Amino acid sequence: MLRHTIQRLLLTVPVMFGVLLLGFLLIQVVPNDPAVVRAGPTATLELIEAIRRDLGLDQPLWKQFIYYVGRLLQGDLGVSIINNVPVAQELGATMGPTLELMFASLVWAVPLGIFLGTLGAYYRGSIIDRSIMAFSVAGVSIPVFFLGLVLVWLFGYKYPILPFTGRLGPLWQWEGLSAIILPAITLGGVFVGPVSRMTRTSVLDVLGADHIRTARAKGLTERRVVTRHALRNALVPVVTMIGLQIGFLLGGAVVVETVFSWPGIGRLAVGAILSSDLPMAQGTIIVMSLGFILVNLAVDILYAVLDPRVRDA
Repeated sequence: MLRHTIQRLLLTVPVMFGVLLLGFLLIQVVPNDPAVVRAGPTATLELIEAIRRDLGLDQPLWKQFIYYVGRLLQGDLGVSIINNVPVAQELGATMGPTLELMFASLVWAVPLGIFLGTLGAYYRGSIIDRSIMAFSVAGVSIPVFFLGLVLVWLFGYKYPILPFTGRLGPLWQWEGLSAIILPAITLGGVFVGPVSRMTRTSVLDVLGADHIRTARAKGLTERRVVTRHALRNALVPVVTMIGLQIGFLLGGAVVVETVFSWPGIGRLAVGAILSSDLPMAQGTIIVMSLGFILVNLAVDILYAVLDPRVRDA
């Protein structure tokens, strides 16, 4: 188990380096000049050139990248060009709301998806199964921004029972809990469909296995056969898919945070890119990429826990 974990940790190093390089190069194609943004529209050419030298933008790209990686290894993410605040400080302030949003989305979407998938597999071919599959396909097909706008219109304007703008407080207070309901439903709504479809397919495969027939022959109830014997073995591919989807939730969080004005990393990244705040945009890319990598690392380790054949390979 330890060897499997160390191998996965070592594999994350070149992946993270590739993410840093790709993110650095993508930021370079932003049309606005960061020096002009910091200097302002009325600045002279001499001032702009001085700022470019101060930021190191007059150096070749390969030197800029080396200096950038060197600062990262020292824990320095730079300073925002727009508000002159350390990037790490801004990221620290927005990381909590994003984690809250993802947790609130997963805490209901994953159990519901597993339950619906198991129910559809057990009643295969029935009206229950077809209804669940129709719901799953609709969940996968509906764009996240469209679902968010529909919820805003329905529960924010037509029936104004829930707030839909900003974060109003921590989750243990009613103001904060009510403010996160619509964003969590929006972000988790696109998660239920893939989980239920994968769970249904995996449970159907396991229900035809020999050990399931043996369990039934022993006289175990159908509920125990499905929950104790079928579902646990079926969760291995489901966990893998959930891990990948959690990574994609970071991309969905960017849209949801923008729609609901949620003060998270996704909204910060959009604002940084639109304003050509180079250090802030690079910092958000690093944090979101690192989150994606860590989630997949956790999935690999959990995969080995559920299936001992993986860690012995």
